[in-house]
Amino acid sequence: MPLAYPRTSARRPALPEVVVLGVVTLLLLAAAAGTLPALGVVALTATAGSALAGTRLSRLAANPPRPAVRNGDTRAAARRRAARPRRAAVLLGAAVVAAGLTTTVLPLAGAAHRNAVAVAGPAVVATLFGFGLTALAGSPRPPARVRLRRLTDAAEPGAGLALAGWLILPRDSLGAPVRLVAAVTLGTLAVGALTAVTGPRRLGGAARCRGGGALTLTGLLLLTTLTAGTLPDRAGLLAVPPLVGGVLLTAAGARRELRPDLEPPPRPTAVWPRVVVPAVAVVAATGWWLGAGLASDPTAVLLALAVVPPLVLRELLRSLRHPDSRRTAGVDPTAEGPGIPVTGGPDEPAALPQPPAPSRPGRSAPAGERGALLRALAALQDMPHPSGALLVVDLHAPTAAAAEQLAGPELTGEVARRTRAVLGPGDLVVDATTTDFAVATGVGPVLAYALGTRLVAALTRPYPGAGGTVRLQVSIGLAETGGTAAEAVLRQADLARRRAVQLGRDRVEWYDAYLEEQLVRRLDLERELPGAVARGELDLVFQPVLGLVDRQPMGAEALLRWRSPVLGTVLPAELLPVAEDLDVVGELGCWVLDRACRQLAAWTGAGRELFMTINVSVRELTAPDFVPRTAAVLDAYGLAPEQLVVEVAEPRVAAELPTVVARLAGLRSLGVRTALDDFRAEHASLAQLRRLPIDLLKVGPQLVGRGADQGRPLIDVVVNVGDRLGLEIVAEELESDEQVEGARRAGCRYGQGFALARPATAERVEAYFEEFPFASR
Repeated sequence: MPLAYPRTSARRPALPEVVVLGVVTLLLLAAAAGTLPALGVVALTATAGSALAGTRLSRLAANPPRPAVRNGDTRAAARRRAARPRRAAVLLGAAVVAAGLTTTVLPLAGAAHRNAVAVAGPAVVATLFGFGLTALAGSPRPPARVRLRRLTDAAEPGAGLALAGWLILPRDSLGAPVRLVAAVTLGTLAVGALTAVTGPRRLGGAARCRGGGALTLTGLLLLTTLTAGTLPDRAGLLAVPPLVGGVLLTAAGARRELRPDLEPPPRPTAVWPRVVVPAVAVVAATGWWLGAGLASDPTAVLLALAVVPPLVLRELLRSLRHPDSRRTAGVDPTAEGPGIPVTGGPDEPAALPQPPAPSRPGRSAPAGERGALLRALAALQDMPHPSGALLVVDLHAPTAAAAEQLAGPELTGEVARRTRAVLGPGDLVVDATTTDFAVATGVGPVLAYALGTRLVAALTRPYPGAGGTVRLQVSIGLAETGGTAAEAVLRQADLARRRAVQLGRDRVEWYDAYLEEQLVRRLDLERELPGAVARGELDLVFQPVLGLVDRQPMGAEALLRWRSPVLGTVLPAELLPVAEDLDVVGELGCWVLDRACRQLAAWTGAGRELFMTINVSVRELTAPDFVPRTAAVLDAYGLAPEQLVVEVAEPRVAAELPTVVARLAGLRSLGVRTALDDFRAEHASLAQLRRLPIDLLKVGPQLVGRGADQGRPLIDVVVNVGDRLGLEIVAEELESDEQVEGARRAGCRYGQGFALARPATAERVEAYFEEFPFASR
């Protein structure tokens, strides 16, 4: 019974950051208009941003998160891992403070010392950023071919940004070699920041820190070069946005990286900023160059031509990665698996030839078939307008006979025939690891969802066979392919398939980031729950049950809490479904019964006459040994049977009604009182109420109403029915005085809820009881 409601805390808005950015914007506009001195505004804004970022990082260094303990860690390794968050926060904090100091001192330094500050300041900042980023937990080093592909992808916008830097840097005070080095460095730093903030992990902490460091160094380099020549002081204002944005982004990234619970799932790469930002920078720099009437420059031409080699190299690498697309070059498209040609115009889906149907569902994918699937997904992404979807199909045999036939060739062949009948000529179907088979299609996600629905309808139809008719259950996970790596698409589709299995099969589930969060949370629960009883991680809190007439405590309800050191406090609404799937609900129920009776015996020994309510699931109640086990626990603690109330939820009773009636009757024969929770007052509920041997009926606030008079006719009906059947009515989840008064006026004897008393530990509940005279039933 969910009485202690989970509190969802929304993330507070970063008000200081918003204020600082607003003030920086106003100061920049004033300096650009000539109202304020430009160099003073540069120093002031950079100091404000660095001070705020430094404060954030210093707090993080003072209170670093404690990393999770890993199996096999030595004491020295554990100490090193525990010191890593503090060291990273200290180094990054020193880097942003050094950047603020450099920006403040540089405009104020004399001509004799300005060059020394311009060299030493960025060098110190770069060194601190390097050590700080190294201290952060990073992802594993990608393969060489992946690094080469990323380098070619970044070389094109890097050359454009270097060209923009060459055009805007002052010519008179910087020699050509120094100016070229500064321009290339600017382009490298800018494209590094651009790559970090547009990649699939752009919302992650490490990517934000890398992007913030690159932006900060870009701003410092702009400031040192733009203020070194004869350009007006207002040119230094161009350094403020990357400087302030870089230090704030570094602080935000460090907090997220050192708090793994905030780490979001990967997202598709944002392609348009990598194209638009360099293009805008080149156009703006060229316009300024032409507007100033400057002569043509051979170095600028060479930098413009430097964009061409990365384009050619990228296309060559792409063709090498997909050898099937080189049909005109005489390459055998079937040399390494099924061919994957891309045909049609930019708005047409990729044509994916279909290999032989899977020979045995559920087996691991051969390397050739899995490679064909990955190449098909890559081919869909390489189209001018990437689209398409991947469907991962899971076949489940609900009976032993169906499982035996599913392992044979006849049923497998019929599955393949029905699959081919539904798919289009351009769809690819192959076996996939840990799944039965997967379908790659070039149509959009909506049409792919419709395709998945048709597959479910076709594959769930009965299969006639020699051993009788067989039915299969089908679960399909769907993931879009546009802008996401092939391996990531396969993983996302498989996560969606798992969600479809959890929700009951015979359905299609569409992947999204929230679904992945749910699945990861569910996997964590399934991993940590076994052994929780032995590790002593379970706990009980108690919510007093009061008499509504005199407000005296009459009993308490025991509520289960799992205090996991890894997952935090887990409530029953999240815990019990996992426990049922893992078949450990009986173990948890035995623990709850024992601890609740132990606490009740302690209160009874202190002279209090109270009853204790425990919640049991239908699966636990219908266990053959439940009644004798309850009697044994009561006898062990010397409790009167009527002091215990066993409560079962009404919505789940109907499925096992005869067995539930027998078990409740057995409990009443012992003298144990029984209760029906979450009574809905529907026609079916009222009809089965006479059959259930219960003593208490618990109704929720939806029957009581929100006010003293709202909903009274319905609660009056329930109370009248309860009086005729000899039932005592308990109003639960009362959250306002009006609801308490409405329940009392309707005739409810007992009440519980936040308006009366909140769930608390046994010690606090006992202290609460001390405020009342000894309660009696």
